[in-house]
Amino acid sequence: MSSCKCTSCYSGCSYFSVIMNRAQLKRSSILRMALSGSGTVDQDGHGETFILRAVRIAAVVALYWFVSITMVFLNNYLLDNRDLDAPLFVTFYQCVVTVGLCWLMQLLSKVCPGLIDFPSVRFNVKTSREVLPLSIVFIGMITFNNLCLKYVGVAFYTVGRSLSTVFNVLLSYVILKQTTSFQALLCCGTILGGFWLGVDQEGIAGSLSWSGVFFGVLASAFVSLNAIYTKKVMPAVDGNIWKLSYYNNINACVLFLPLILVFGELGRLTSFSRLSDLGFWGMMTLGGVFGFAIGYVAGLQIKYTSPLTHNVSGTAKACAQTVIAVVYNSSSKSLLWWTSNMMVLCGSSAYTWVKSLEMKKVPYKDPQDQVKEKLLPGEKGNMGV
Repeated sequence: MSSCKCTSCYSGCSYFSVIMNRAQLKRSSILRMALSGSGTVDQDGHGETFILRAVRIAAVVALYWFVSITMVFLNNYLLDNRDLDAPLFVTFYQCVVTVGLCWLMQLLSKVCPGLIDFPSVRFNVKTSREVLPLSIVFIGMITFNNLCLKYVGVAFYTVGRSLSTVFNVLLSYVILKQTTSFQALLCCGTILGGFWLGVDQEGIAGSLSWSGVFFGVLASAFVSLNAIYTKKVMPAVDGNIWKLSYYNNINACVLFLPLILVFGELGRLTSFSRLSDLGFWGMMTLGGVFGFAIGYVAGLQIKYTSPLTHNVSGTAKACAQTVIAVVYNSSSKSLLWWTSNMMVLCGSSAYTWVKSLEMKKVPYKDPQDQVKEKLLPGEKGNMGV
């Protein structure tokens, strides 16, 4: 997912980030609205005051922070279980929960169409086969992401998974032949510097896990590949991100089964003492629910702010997440360790800012039109998202 800064976002935030192009109000207009209480017109055509709009945006951003940070800590708790060393099974179960929630959302959208909007999806083998290449990349992304979190913990997670932007630039050039500006390359250099400094400081502190760093690098590479393949397979699901999530997770559920057998996790599951514990399954299910919810709240944040604001919010969230982890674990970190985190976060924010300026120079094109152009003339059907 180019990397979205919600750290564990599995639902295609990179596609959402090209959907919204909201106009910004002038400061004078905002001031007049705030003082007079006059209304604006929202996307549905209903009038709303500036204060109400500000409260709504604050609530959406707070919800995104809560869901994203909680999901990371919850996954860390599940993966750090010493009694059950089965990260593939944990990830597989979360995919099962996502598929179940897609079915539930379809049902609720039929019962309450005015309250819940979710596409009606019937499983199609041909569509599943077309999505399969992305599903393989998707499995690598979420598996290596969780393994990185398992070995490095939450505090170092931001740095350990920081190379997504760098891989995005590299793979875009190798696969798509897209060049990158010098300013964007400088931002990537800052991220690389922060990554190496962070690894060095973890080593000095004696808490470095080379396995965690290795899985973090692989996760970053697969995040970038996921963004590229997502764009390629979007026409197969009519450009609908929720349909893509549905097929992606169904394919993942099937593909995970042989992996669980090959890596011997089935034997560990049968000897697990808490296999009949409802509390354990409740936490596992909750992890899947938050994994599903992060895609929704990320899209919601973009809808009520902008793609740039979403990335800035994600960067600030990652910083808060790191501070919370350090305080929670009562850890003592050096100045250079904190410097590495700030280099990664500042480099990522600067890259987002540079790319947003570059995109403003390119005429805006509706993502639905881009999807249609990739289809053959006879395949252009219903393209509604």
